[in-house]
Amino acid sequence: MEFTTRPTLSGTFGMVSSTHWLASQSAMAVLESGGNAYDAAVAGAFVLHVVEPHLNGPAGEVPILLAPAGGEVRVLCGQGVAPAGATVAHYRGLGLDLVPGTGPLAAAVPGAFDAWMLLLRDHGTRSLDDVLTYAIGYAEHGHAPVERVGETVETVRELFETEWTSSADVYLPGGKAPRPGELFANPALAATWKRLLAETAGAGGREARIEAARQVWRTGFIADALVRQAGRPTRDTSGERHTGTLTAADLATWSATYETPATYDWNGWTVCKPGPWSQGPVLLQQLALLPPELPRYGSADYVHLLVENCKLAMADREAWYGDAADVPLDDLLSDAYNTARRALVGERAENDLRPGSPGGRTPRLCAHARVAAAAQAGYDALGVGEPTVAKSPASPVPGEPEVLADGTTRGDTCHLDVVDRWGNMVSATPSGGWLQSNPVVPELGFPLGTRLQMTWLE
Repeated sequence: MEFTTRPTLSGTFGMVSSTHWLASQSAMAVLESGGNAYDAAVAGAFVLHVVEPHLNGPAGEVPILLAPAGGEVRVLCGQGVAPAGATVAHYRGLGLDLVPGTGPLAAAVPGAFDAWMLLLRDHGTRSLDDVLTYAIGYAEHGHAPVERVGETVETVRELFETEWTSSADVYLPGGKAPRPGELFANPALAATWKRLLAETAGAGGREARIEAARQVWRTGFIADALVRQAGRPTRDTSGERHTGTLTAADLATWSATYETPATYDWNGWTVCKPGPWSQGPVLLQQLALLPPELPRYGSADYVHLLVENCKLAMADREAWYGDAADVPLDDLLSDAYNTARRALVGERAENDLRPGSPGGRTPRLCAHARVAAAAQAGYDALGVGEPTVAKSPASPVPGEPEVLADGTTRGDTCHLDVVDRWGNMVSATPSGGWLQSNPVVPELGFPLGTRLQMTWLE
C-alpha cells in the first residue's frame, strides 16, 4: 500500500500546476473568473518571471504545447534565433573558441514575450490588462521570495557589486539579497508593464492591443532598451568585457511561430513534443528504445535499462539535433533503428557517447563535446539541468549557481500546465533570461537571455 500526504485533486473549472504557487494561484484566479486555459497560462507565465527570476524571464524563451478541445495539438515556438551578427567568424575574431555562458554575446533574439502574446491573441479571451495585473502586483508591491532566489544572488554578489551594478540595484537593495519572509519587489519591471499598457491603451480592440504590445517589444521602448543593453561592454564567463550582436533589425523581424509537434505512439498514447530545436524528441527516442517487455518496475534492471536508453538518446541528440539542420527524426524514431540501438544495452553501465547512424548517415560530434566527455567519463558535457552555462574552468566569472553542500551544481527551470473547464490544455516550459545570465536592463527590470551558450563554434 502507498501512503502520501498529497491528495488527488479535482475541480469543475480547471486545474493548474506550475513551479511556483503564486503563478498557480494567479492562473487559477483567471480560470475561476471564466478565462480559458490560454488566458490562465499567460497570466501565470508573467508571474513566473517575477517570482522565479533565477529560472526564467521575459527575454528568455519558451516552448509551448497547446491542445484545443477537440482540435489538433500544436507547438508554439518561443525560441528566438541567433542575431544576424552572431556568426562563427565573429566569435573567432574575438579570440573565443566557445560562446560565453553569460553576457550579451550569448543572447539570442528574445522569444518568450512574443510567444505568450501570440498565444493570448489567437487563443485567449482576456485583455492585456487582465493577464498582466497579477505580475504587476507582485512586482510592484512585493512577494515572499523562495530561498533559491537569494542563494543564486549570493553566488554572483561580487559580480553584481563590481560589474553588473544594474543587477545589484534590483537584487541587492541596500546590500541585502532577497530572503524568505521579507517582501521583495521589482519596481522597474512593474513600471515596464505599466508603460506597455499605457502605450497600447488606444490601440482598439483586444487583439489590436495585443498586436500593439508585440510592436512595442519589437520596435518601441522595450526594443530600444534591449539593443542599448546589448551594446554595453559586459564582463562574461570568458573573463573579458564584450558587447553583443543583437540589433534593432533582429528584434523587428522575428516572430514566434506555430509548428506541428514531434510525436511517438506508445502504450496507447500519442506523446507530443516540440521539435529537435527544443531537445524534446529525446524523450520520444527513449520511449522508442523500450523493449516490448519491461523489467519489474523499480528493480535494478529497470533503472539500468532506463538510464542506458537515456544515454543512447542523448548521444543521438549530440550528433543529430539542431534548430535549422536536416534532423533525420523519422529515422531516429523508427522501429528498425531503435531495435538495433536497443541491442547496445549490456549488463554494465556505458561511459562513452555512442551516437547511431540513422538512415546510414555518419554521426558527427562536435570537438568540445568529445573532449569534455573524454575528460570526465560518464559526465554530460552540456551540464545538468537549467540554467546551463558554457565557461572555461579557469574563468573568474561565476556561471550557474553553486549552492549544494557537496560543491556540485544543479539547475532547474520553470514549468506550467493548465487545463480549463472546456478541455483546452497548455503545457509550457519557460526558461532563459535568468538573473545570473546578463545584467538587468536598467530601464526594464529584467536581463537578456543566453541561449546561444548552447551552440558550438563549428
